[in-house]
Amino acid sequence: MPKQTFFNLPSKKRERILQAGMEEFSAYPYLKSSTNRIIENADISKGSFYQYFDNKKDLYKYIIKKATDEKIEFLNEQLVDFEKQSFFDYLRELFIGGIKFKKQYPLLSKIGDRLLTGDNESLKKEVYDESRPKSNQFFLNILKKAAVRGELDPEIDIEMTAYMLTDFSISIIDYYFKQYEPENNDRVVEELEQILEYVDKMIYIMKNGIAKKC
Repeated sequence: MPKQTFFNLPSKKRERILQAGMEEFSAYPYLKSSTNRIIENADISKGSFYQYFDNKKDLYKYIIKKATDEKIEFLNEQLVDFEKQSFFDYLRELFIGGIKFKKQYPLLSKIGDRLLTGDNESLKKEVYDESRPKSNQFFLNILKKAAVRGELDPEIDIEMTAYMLTDFSISIIDYYFKQYEPENNDRVVEELEQILEYVDKMIYIMKNGIAKKC
Protein backbone atom coordinates (compact mmCIF):
# COMPACT_ATOMS: atom_id res chain seq x y z
CA MET A 1 0.00 0.00 0.00
CA PRO A 2 1.38 3.47 -0.84
CA LYS A 3 2.53 5.68 1.99
CA GLN A 4 0.39 8.60 3.13
CA THR A 5 2.80 10.97 1.34
CA PHE A 6 1.53 9.57 -1.97
CA PHE A 7 -2.09 10.28 -1.11
CA ASN A 8 -1.12 13.80 -0.05
CA LEU A 9 0.10 14.58 -3.58
CA PRO A 10 -2.02 16.63 -6.00
CA SER A 11 -4.30 14.35 -7.99
CA LYS A 12 -2.59 15.08 -11.32
CA LYS A 13 0.79 14.03 -9.95
CA ARG A 14 -0.66 10.85 -8.43
CA GLU A 15 -2.26 9.97 -11.77
CA ARG A 16 1.00 10.66 -13.62
CA ILE A 17 2.88 8.25 -11.36
CA LEU A 18 0.18 5.59 -11.67
CA GLN A 19 0.08 6.01 -15.45
CA ALA A 20 3.85 5.53 -15.64
CA GLY A 21 3.53 2.39 -13.51
CA MET A 22 0.69 0.99 -15.62
CA GLU A 23 2.59 1.59 -18.85
CA GLU A 24 5.68 -0.14 -17.45
CA PHE A 25 3.91 -3.16 -15.99
CA SER A 26 1.80 -3.62 -19.13
CA ALA A 27 4.89 -3.51 -21.36
CA TYR A 28 7.13 -5.81 -19.31
CA PRO A 29 6.74 -8.86 -17.06
CA TYR A 30 7.08 -7.84 -13.42
CA LEU A 31 10.64 -9.18 -13.02
CA LYS A 32 11.80 -7.29 -16.11
CA SER A 33 10.03 -4.05 -15.25
CA SER A 34 12.20 -1.14 -14.20
CA THR A 35 11.73 1.24 -11.29
CA ASN A 36 14.11 3.64 -13.05
CA ARG A 37 11.93 3.78 -16.15
CA ILE A 38 8.85 4.40 -14.02
CA ILE A 39 10.65 7.23 -12.21
CA GLU A 40 11.80 8.75 -15.50
CA ASN A 41 8.38 8.54 -17.16
CA ALA A 42 6.65 9.87 -14.07
CA ASP A 43 9.13 12.77 -13.94
CA ILE A 44 9.97 12.31 -10.26
CA SER A 45 13.21 11.68 -8.41
CA LYS A 46 14.24 8.29 -7.05
CA GLY A 47 14.10 9.73 -3.56
CA SER A 48 10.52 10.86 -4.12
CA PHE A 49 9.50 7.42 -5.36
CA TYR A 50 10.66 5.82 -2.13
CA GLN A 51 8.83 8.48 -0.15
CA TYR A 52 5.63 7.28 -1.82
CA PHE A 53 6.24 3.50 -2.02
CA ASP A 54 8.33 0.97 -0.16
CA ASN A 55 9.46 -0.62 -3.43
CA LYS A 56 8.36 -1.57 -6.94
CA LYS A 57 6.09 -4.33 -5.65
CA ASP A 58 4.25 -1.83 -3.47
CA LEU A 59 3.31 0.21 -6.57
CA TYR A 60 2.51 -2.92 -8.58
CA LYS A 61 0.14 -4.36 -5.99
CA TYR A 62 -1.59 -1.01 -5.59
CA ILE A 63 -2.23 -0.87 -9.35
CA ILE A 64 -3.62 -4.42 -9.27
CA LYS A 65 -5.90 -3.39 -6.39
CA LYS A 66 -7.12 -0.36 -8.35
CA ALA A 67 -7.76 -2.57 -11.38
CA THR A 68 -9.86 -4.95 -9.28
CA ASP A 69 -11.84 -2.10 -7.71
CA GLU A 70 -12.40 -0.38 -11.06
CA LYS A 71 -13.55 -3.60 -12.71
CA ILE A 72 -16.14 -4.27 -10.01
CA GLU A 73 -17.33 -0.66 -10.22
CA PHE A 74 -17.45 -0.92 -14.02
CA LEU A 75 -19.53 -4.09 -13.87
CA ASN A 76 -21.97 -2.57 -11.39
CA GLU A 77 -22.44 0.47 -13.62
CA GLN A 78 -22.88 -1.63 -16.77
CA LEU A 79 -25.53 -3.94 -15.41
CA VAL A 80 -29.27 -3.63 -15.11
CA ASP A 81 -30.71 -4.08 -11.64
CA PHE A 82 -30.31 -7.71 -10.58
CA GLU A 83 -33.89 -7.81 -9.35
CA LYS A 84 -35.13 -7.39 -12.93
CA GLN A 85 -33.20 -10.38 -14.28
CA SER A 86 -32.85 -14.07 -13.68
CA PHE A 87 -29.58 -15.20 -12.14
CA PHE A 88 -28.23 -16.67 -15.38
CA ASP A 89 -29.25 -13.62 -17.43
CA TYR A 90 -27.43 -11.47 -14.91
CA LEU A 91 -24.41 -13.76 -15.01
CA ARG A 92 -24.41 -13.53 -18.80
CA GLU A 93 -24.27 -9.73 -18.57
CA LEU A 94 -21.45 -9.97 -16.05
CA PHE A 95 -19.29 -12.07 -18.35
CA ILE A 96 -20.00 -9.74 -21.28
CA GLY A 97 -19.11 -6.79 -19.05
CA GLY A 98 -15.79 -8.42 -18.18
CA ILE A 99 -14.89 -8.63 -21.86
CA LYS A 100 -15.97 -5.02 -22.42
CA PHE A 101 -13.80 -3.95 -19.48
CA LYS A 102 -10.78 -5.61 -21.04
CA LYS A 103 -11.37 -3.74 -24.30
CA GLN A 104 -11.90 -0.37 -22.62
CA TYR A 105 -9.02 -0.65 -20.14
CA PRO A 106 -6.22 -2.28 -22.15
CA LEU A 107 -3.33 -1.29 -19.87
CA LEU A 108 -4.95 -2.67 -16.73
CA SER A 109 -6.02 -5.77 -18.61
CA LYS A 110 -2.56 -6.40 -20.03
CA ILE A 111 -1.05 -6.15 -16.53
CA GLY A 112 -3.51 -8.79 -15.36
CA ASP A 113 -2.68 -10.97 -18.37
CA ARG A 114 1.04 -10.77 -17.66
CA LEU A 115 0.43 -11.81 -14.08
CA LEU A 116 -1.86 -14.65 -15.15
CA THR A 117 0.50 -16.08 -17.76
CA GLY A 118 3.81 -15.27 -16.07
CA ASP A 119 6.08 -17.69 -14.24
CA ASN A 120 6.44 -15.65 -11.05
CA GLU A 121 4.29 -18.01 -8.97
CA SER A 122 5.08 -16.43 -5.61
CA LEU A 123 3.98 -12.98 -6.81
CA LYS A 124 0.89 -14.45 -8.46
CA LYS A 125 -0.14 -16.19 -5.24
CA GLU A 126 0.52 -13.07 -3.17
CA VAL A 127 -1.54 -10.82 -5.46
CA TYR A 128 -4.37 -13.33 -5.87
CA ASP A 129 -4.60 -13.94 -2.14
CA GLU A 130 -5.13 -10.20 -1.65
CA SER A 131 -7.38 -9.38 -4.63
CA ARG A 132 -9.45 -12.53 -5.06
CA PRO A 133 -11.68 -12.10 -1.96
CA LYS A 134 -13.35 -9.03 -3.52
CA SER A 135 -14.34 -10.96 -6.62
CA ASN A 136 -15.47 -13.95 -4.58
CA GLN A 137 -17.62 -11.69 -2.39
CA PHE A 138 -19.12 -10.01 -5.44
CA PHE A 139 -20.30 -13.37 -6.78
CA LEU A 140 -21.29 -14.63 -3.35
CA ASN A 141 -23.70 -11.72 -2.92
CA ILE A 142 -25.59 -12.45 -6.13
CA LEU A 143 -25.57 -16.21 -5.47
CA LYS A 144 -27.20 -15.67 -2.10
CA LYS A 145 -29.94 -13.55 -3.67
CA ALA A 146 -30.49 -16.16 -6.39
CA ALA A 147 -30.70 -18.89 -3.74
CA VAL A 148 -33.36 -16.96 -1.81
CA ARG A 149 -35.34 -16.61 -5.04
CA GLY A 150 -35.16 -20.38 -5.54
CA GLU A 151 -33.12 -20.23 -8.75
CA LEU A 152 -30.29 -22.48 -7.58
CA ASP A 153 -29.97 -26.11 -6.57
CA PRO A 154 -30.18 -26.03 -2.75
CA GLU A 155 -27.49 -28.72 -2.59
CA ILE A 156 -24.73 -26.57 -4.07
CA ASP A 157 -22.00 -25.06 -1.91
CA ILE A 158 -22.52 -21.35 -2.52
CA GLU A 159 -19.11 -20.23 -1.27
CA MET A 160 -17.32 -22.77 -3.45
CA THR A 161 -19.49 -21.73 -6.40
CA ALA A 162 -18.52 -18.08 -5.89
CA TYR A 163 -14.87 -19.15 -5.97
CA MET A 164 -15.48 -21.07 -9.19
CA LEU A 165 -17.30 -18.15 -10.82
CA THR A 166 -14.24 -15.97 -10.27
CA ASP A 167 -12.23 -18.54 -12.23
CA PHE A 168 -14.92 -18.82 -14.91
CA SER A 169 -14.96 -15.06 -15.41
CA ILE A 170 -11.19 -15.04 -15.95
CA SER A 171 -11.21 -18.13 -18.16
CA ILE A 172 -13.88 -17.00 -20.60
CA ILE A 173 -12.19 -13.64 -21.19
CA ASP A 174 -8.79 -15.28 -21.62
CA TYR A 175 -10.19 -17.91 -24.00
CA TYR A 176 -12.07 -15.39 -26.12
CA PHE A 177 -9.10 -13.09 -26.58
CA LYS A 178 -6.73 -15.96 -27.35
CA GLN A 179 -9.12 -17.20 -30.03
CA TYR A 180 -9.80 -13.87 -31.72
CA GLU A 181 -7.22 -11.35 -30.49
CA PRO A 182 -9.75 -8.58 -31.22
CA GLU A 183 -8.04 -5.26 -31.82
CA ASN A 184 -9.95 -3.67 -34.70
CA ASN A 185 -12.59 -1.26 -33.43
CA ASP A 186 -14.27 -1.31 -36.87
CA ARG A 187 -15.44 -4.85 -36.12
CA VAL A 188 -17.55 -3.96 -33.09
CA VAL A 189 -20.74 -5.68 -34.28
CA GLU A 190 -18.92 -8.83 -35.35
CA GLU A 191 -16.95 -8.93 -32.11
CA LEU A 192 -20.12 -8.49 -30.05
CA GLU A 193 -21.63 -11.52 -31.79
CA GLN A 194 -18.49 -13.51 -30.97
CA ILE A 195 -18.61 -12.36 -27.35
CA LEU A 196 -22.24 -13.43 -27.00
CA GLU A 197 -21.47 -16.80 -28.57
CA TYR A 198 -18.68 -17.56 -26.08
CA VAL A 199 -20.63 -16.29 -23.09
CA ASP A 200 -23.68 -18.36 -24.04
CA LYS A 201 -21.51 -21.46 -24.34
CA MET A 202 -20.18 -20.88 -20.83
CA ILE A 203 -23.66 -20.24 -19.41
CA TYR A 204 -24.94 -23.44 -21.06
CA ILE A 205 -22.20 -25.48 -19.38
CA MET A 206 -22.96 -23.88 -16.01
CA LYS A 207 -26.71 -24.48 -16.29
CA ASN A 208 -26.57 -28.01 -17.68
CA GLY A 209 -23.24 -29.45 -16.57
CA ILE A 210 -21.13 -31.76 -18.72
CA ALA A 211 -22.74 -35.13 -17.93
CA LYS A 212 -24.79 -36.77 -20.67
CA LYS A 213 -28.48 -36.50 -19.90
CA CYS A 214 -30.39 -39.77 -19.65
